[in-house]
Amino acid sequence: MFANNPRVNPLESRKRLLVAESELNRAQLVHEWVAMTAGVRTLAARVRSFGSIASAAALLVTGLAAFRRGKFGSADVRLSWLQTILKGAGLISTLWLAFRGKGHDQENK
Repeated sequence: MFANNPRVNPLESRKRLLVAESELNRAQLVHEWVAMTAGVRTLAARVRSFGSIASAAALLVTGLAAFRRGKFGSADVRLSWLQTILKGAGLISTLWLAFRGKGHDQENK
């Protein structure tokens, strides 16, 4: 390619090769950035779907626990660790839905 021009010195030849290599590296970087962005979007979608499933499950379990407590439990009985976890899950799901609702409202604007 460069051998046909006898006036091109080795430094000029090296410079052209480095410029060509840089262009290839830039193109590869752009391709990898696009692939990484797509991967992050896929991961975010999976996290959102898992979050909504977890939130619904926590609400269901909390509702069942409240129903069971109202039917069988008394206020004087010490809470078991399972009931404590269920209460925490209910609180977390309520907060999740509240913050998630605000985020969706801002995205839709």
